[in-house]
Amino acid sequence: MNQQTQAAEIVQNFSTLLSSTPRGARLARLLAVDTLRSWGLPHERASHVVAELAANAATHGRLPGRSFRLTLYVIGGTLRIEVTDTRGERMPEPHVPDPDAESGRGLQLVEALADRWGVTEGWFPRKTVWAELAFSSPEPASSCSGAAGR
Repeated sequence: MNQQTQAAEIVQNFSTLLSSTPRGARLARLLAVDTLRSWGLPHERASHVVAELAANAATHGRLPGRSFRLTLYVIGGTLRIEVTDTRGERMPEPHVPDPDAESGRGLQLVEALADRWGVTEGWFPRKTVWAELAFSSPEPASSCSGAAGR
């Protein structure tokens, strides 16, 4: 597939800069849910993936005074979530946390919920952690009202 064909398939896109703080991470999830609802797309899995990727950006990708970017876009039947931060030297490393640990399972959750995920190195010092979620297109709303067969 060439870039022109791929660009023609983008249905919707959203991108915003958010503060690299817990508040920014929470806002990323809320904005993602609101955006996906407005597009008529399912948001349950995506909200968890955004929450984890944004929390990682705010915790592990944080540099004082630098924001992270949340980008959502749809190509065909796939939602792509991207979170870009300014700590390119800190690549995410999935690991199995201690059973008693209260954190450290975020990338395992992303792996379980996403169809694919990975990391792309950007212009130093940036990196983008991305996840793709396949979905079926929303059904068109019925134009009929009342009970069927009347």
